[in-house]
Amino acid sequence: MNALYSTDFSDLTIFRRGKVRDVYDMGDSLLIVASDRISAFDVIMNEPVPGKGALLTDVSLFWFGKISSLIAHHVISTDVDTYPESLRKYSDILRGRSMLARKTQPLPVECVVRGYLAGSGWKEYNQNQTVCGVQLPAGLVESSQLPEPIFTPATKAEEGHDENISFEQTVEILGEETAAFVRDMSIKIYTMARDFAATKGIILADTKFEFGRLPDGSIIIIDEALTPDSSRYWLASEYEPGKPQMNFDKQVLRDWLEAQDWNKQPPPPTLPDSVIEQTLAKYKEAHDRLLA
Repeated sequence: MNALYSTDFSDLTIFRRGKVRDVYDMGDSLLIVASDRISAFDVIMNEPVPGKGALLTDVSLFWFGKISSLIAHHVISTDVDTYPESLRKYSDILRGRSMLARKTQPLPVECVVRGYLAGSGWKEYNQNQTVCGVQLPAGLVESSQLPEPIFTPATKAEEGHDENISFEQTVEILGEETAAFVRDMSIKIYTMARDFAATKGIILADTKFEFGRLPDGSIIIIDEALTPDSSRYWLASEYEPGKPQMNFDKQVLRDWLEAQDWNKQPPPPTLPDSVIEQTLAKYKEAHDRLLA
């Protein structure tokens, strides 16, 4: 399978390059291309994971379809044959890993919802029994299910680490009405997705959403939705509180990196083929289980 590390559409106007996606300004819309880049600890690896971008695109589109009953999303089309004429010569690259999307003013907060105690949430809980300022019951262990999903927002960082913030800080950034809207909507989407994933034998432990404002003032969901890059998925049949879980994200990559003599700053170490293949297998299994 051919891998796409980066696009170089020199006749198009680049809007931004993220850790995974290359975004081009098409005038009244955006062209979003999911590359096969992969990052860990906020550092982009030098080797791609072939086919990852197409899998992420497929999963996002699947979830956008379900989310649309709750809130509008930014996708205009994923059919390259309907794209503007200027993109036709790139059809082979774009097919299966791109979308035309509506332009919005992105809200500068990542909307994270946690239903289980893991990752940075588990680390914070160990220190003071809270996650992003949300007080939690005593006696929880790693991977415990929370009494109810909690909204734990973060600042968005193009480079470096996102920073967890409180809801009060979110209000300061977005205003009270918008902050309350994205909090309530994020929890509503998470709950819907959690319940659906459960029917596929998967636990949706946590996820993050991004929202944008249209010119008319309305807010829609943008970027990606409930992919293994933006979500923590666990295998339900192997779930056991008190330890890390069987996951469907890039934990294979993180674990390998943790074992290296690396300071988590660029440049990253060279990835062996085995780590790339195992990481891709995790993404593919999540895709196949969810969309089956």
